[in-house]
Amino acid sequence: MKRREFLIAAGATTLVPFAAQAENLLYTEGLVQERLDAGETVFLDFKAEWCSTCRAQERVINALKAENGSYEEAITFIDVDWDEFGRSQLVNDLNIPRRSTLVVLKGDQELGRIVAGTSTADIQNLMDIALNAATA
Repeated sequence: MKRREFLIAAGATTLVPFAAQAENLLYTEGLVQERLDAGETVFLDFKAEWCSTCRAQERVINALKAENGSYEEAITFIDVDWDEFGRSQLVNDLNIPRRSTLVVLKGDQELGRIVAGTSTADIQNLMDIALNAATA
């Protein structure tokens, strides 16, 4: 095998785990209610690109998804851009205090939330709550 072919093959295999990971939905007005009305369990991530706490939460969420594919199969993950929607009706209705807030919804109920927390155990617990609600 030539060096160039080897490098291309090696690079491609390192990207495979990331390709398998689905992208979160990006929030638009009405999306959350549409998904809840369809009976889905929704995991909302209120985040800003410049927020270091948000990035830390995202790393934990992605690692947990990589460990357990059931999360992505059963839960609808929606990213809410704080800079665009921080003053939206959704934020007001859910009383979201700040970016770096994670919320799980099912039907007309909030099942749990984390505000500015980055603990793997806490985020996994919230994701497990969502998974249990989605598969119940």
